[in-house]
Amino acid sequence: MMLWITGGVVFAYAGMLGLCQGLERHYKQVWNRPCPRALRIGLRGAGWLALLASLVLCAQAWGWAMGPVAWFAVLSLAGVVLVMLLPYWPRLAVGLVLAVPGWGLVSVVA
Repeated sequence: MMLWITGGVVFAYAGMLGLCQGLERHYKQVWNRPCPRALRIGLRGAGWLALLASLVLCAQAWGWAMGPVAWFAVLSLAGVVLVMLLPYWPRLAVGLVLAVPGWGLVSVVA
């Protein structure tokens, strides 16, 4: 169960980051160049897919009765972490998304 919860948090953060980087202002803040239109659309799509994966993982962990409620808590946690990191350490905020492959490796091994 803890693996599902961790996955929900990681994918919620990745989704929020994808939606954040899909905005021109935040992309330019991190990378110091304008975001191409195709990349912006791809980041937004990947962000929504990651949020959907987070919802499914939360529902897997808590069931469909409490899963969506827990998902809103996970979304809030991911959003607060992203909002706190983005102004001060924008590259670190983007680098934390590397936890997704790490979580996948742990879930395959476990």
